[in-house]
Amino acid sequence: MELIDVKKIYTAIDIGSDSIKMVTAEMIGTKAHVLASSSVRSVGVKNGWITDPNMAANSIKLALKEMESMLGTKVEQAIVNVPTEDIEITIVMGQIEIEEEVTNDDVVKVLKDALLGQVEEHRELITIYPISFTLDDKENIKDPKGMLGSHLEVKAVIATVPRQSVRQVLSTMKLCNIEVVDMAFGVSGDYAEVRNKTIDSQVGAIVNIGFDKMEVSVLNKGIMIKNQILSLGSKSVDHDIRYIYKVDQMTARKLKETFAVATKRYADYNDVIEIESKNQEKLVINQSEISEIVEARLKEILNLAKKQINLLTKREISYIIITGGISELAGFQYLVEDVLGRRATTLNMTTMGVRHNKYSSVLGMIKYFDQKLELRGQEYSMFQDSKIEEMKATKKKNMSSESTLSKVFGHFFEN
Repeated sequence: MELIDVKKIYTAIDIGSDSIKMVTAEMIGTKAHVLASSSVRSVGVKNGWITDPNMAANSIKLALKEMESMLGTKVEQAIVNVPTEDIEITIVMGQIEIEEEVTNDDVVKVLKDALLGQVEEHRELITIYPISFTLDDKENIKDPKGMLGSHLEVKAVIATVPRQSVRQVLSTMKLCNIEVVDMAFGVSGDYAEVRNKTIDSQVGAIVNIGFDKMEVSVLNKGIMIKNQILSLGSKSVDHDIRYIYKVDQMTARKLKETFAVATKRYADYNDVIEIESKNQEKLVINQSEISEIVEARLKEILNLAKKQINLLTKREISYIIITGGISELAGFQYLVEDVLGRRATTLNMTTMGVRHNKYSSVLGMIKYFDQKLELRGQEYSMFQDSKIEEMKATKKKNMSSESTLSKVFGHFFEN
């Protein structure tokens, strides 16, 4: 079947306990070109769960409003993350007979065959990821499309979650008038963001330090095999600063994000800031002292992650990648190496428009979705031609024709 030339433009939404992250990007080859991004504080979400759909929907609508003003058109479809709590990971097998050449439809059919009878009634399938295909006597095939044979088999991993987890997300998105095209785990996005040919063949771990939880995932050749949620996140750093200096939540957060560094050795003892405590007392805070407080808590978090990785697998770990908003603190990489060794690295987001690690999951979900479509030989866009024209018009209105951003944006749609 001949594919129609479709502009592969997608929107993804990451519903987090601390913030809602939203990105619209066009995939050109394997590169994601960000057209708009937004991050707003979330309300009605705790530990990754939507506790109040109406309040959560209001937060999402704020992010949508910001995104739509940048794009110049409405966002009506999206990929959305779903919590990994109570995830079940199972290896399944499927097989079908084919006429001669493996087609896109054959790949879809063999994956459907692998799913038969595998998903319990009270659970929902979130993803099926092929480990390998076998065509007649040819084994370990990554993509069989176009190959000749008569019998196609697949070995795949499926991941399911309780149905309630999915209903919770879908009902919230319905309040925002957003059609959910696909759902994904945050770690699937994180891996899609960091993957390369080297780690695609290795066993490793991804640690995402969120606001009130930390997710530790072990992956084998890019496929998640173990996952654990730990109830410790960057919120604990805020709490320590609040307790020591007797300041409110907003002040503690600002001190963490704009003044402290991740480890005392890289702090400036002569750098001080004057603030007011909740009791209206004047405080002079030294960067070295506050960084010592932050470092102690971050070491606890990283040591807990290290312990959990060892509990999840006895295999040799080739890489550990740390992400999450707090990993943006100055000096964080040095602390990571101290605790986890040189095999561990902090993610460094370099894509224009989302140069912050808090966007790793949401941008990666777009890449992950595109990879799924490619395997199935399908093309899709969440924005039809009329909407693309609206986006172009908005960009032309907001930027001079000679500006660099205008030229870059034009390239997205003309190539």
